Amino acid sequence: QVQLVESGGGLVQPGGSLRLSCAASGFTSDSYAIGWFRQAPGKEREGVSCVSNSDGRTYYADSVKGRFTISRDNAKNTVYLQMNSLKSEDTAVYYCASVRSSVYLWLRWSRSAYYDTWGQGTQVTVSS
Repeated sequence: QVQLVESGGGLVQPGGSLRLSCAASGFTSDSYAIGWFRQAPGKEREGVSCVSNSDGRTYYADSVKGRFTISRDNAKNTVYLQMNSLKSEDTAVYYCASVRSSVYLWLRWSRSAYYDTWGQGTQVTVSS
């Protein structure tokens, strides 16, 4: 059974850092592209970042470029999202998701409908 489990969320002050983890089971995460999404109250789910399975390329939303870093540890079957210089507008539930195909990933990575499997989400709150 394919499953994704997020962890690492919490409360952090503006300017602080958090590292989210997305642990995969039932498949090897390096055979899938893994994306991170977030959804704030009253807002649509938005793509934050993605790492390709085919060539290791990474993609970021403009709002997080230079602050967030996605990486994968294949030995642990886990993908991470390092979040630095956090802002109040980063407050949201963060989800990871997987998709087997990397066709047109550069074009589709931020579209939630593209992904097959989703985790349950982890809350990130940035507040003083």
